[in-house]
Amino acid sequence: MANLVMGADGSTSIRGSSSALSSKLDRLRFHELRKRASVILIGGNTARNEPYAKTPLPLVILTLKNQIPDEVLANPNLEVWQLDPVEAVAKAQIEFPGNILIEGGINLLVKLLAAELIDELYLTINSQAGGENIYDLNQLTREFTITSSEKSGDDNFLILIKN
Repeated sequence: MANLVMGADGSTSIRGSSSALSSKLDRLRFHELRKRASVILIGGNTARNEPYAKTPLPLVILTLKNQIPDEVLANPNLEVWQLDPVEAVAKAQIEFPGNILIEGGINLLVKLLAAELIDELYLTINSQAGGENIYDLNQLTREFTITSSEKSGDDNFLILIKN
């Protein structure tokens, strides 16, 4: 599974973080999705820019730089792997049976989508624009079918399943 918030222009972060794109309802859905997962998988950039000091389940950070903030390193559920994303998913499937939740960044997500390792995609698209790490929504979702679409305020919540 993968979870991502995007602005209307395809931006996936503002000033380096996705939190400015995320609404209260998006965060509620985000935490509900975690209840279905056995592990959270993120990249190094996400670990450096997002609040991962505490997680309710194991957190795996994929990084080659190994420059993880001290507050994230203090997470008792943390594992740091220096693996290719595809290898990391294979290892996570063995070590953490169940759903792997990809929360970590558009770059990591694109690699896993290219390897066809994402079955479910949870997207929140809001009306904001002007951020960074812009990615084309049509390109991102071309191999998926929308199974649910719900509008709430400025947010559009989509659930997509791999074709």
